[in-house]
Amino acid sequence: MADRTNDTEVIYKKDGTKVVEGEKGSLTTAITGLAGGTVVATGDYQIAFKDSVTGLESDKVDIPGFTVESAPEQPADVKTAPTDDGAKVTAG
Repeated sequence: MADRTNDTEVIYKKDGTKVVEGEKGSLTTAITGLAGGTVVATGDYQIAFKDSVTGLESDKVDIPGFTVESAPEQPADVKTAPTDDGAKVTAG
């Protein structure tokens, strides 16, 4: 396996627009700002390694498809009942 301590991950949209560049040597980068439930097809985003010393980038590779997780529903029917040291909270 190649030494990636001087590399960053660079993520692009399929149209070539740069989305994010990771931290040197971390080999982990996040795509953020997508709404819950968004379905991303394979190839909608691509990733490349960038050498921080030379600035050269590898060929881009398609990122496999994924679906953004949705947050759980908000609590409803929130009720409180006083106790000796605080409150009991219930939600439906």
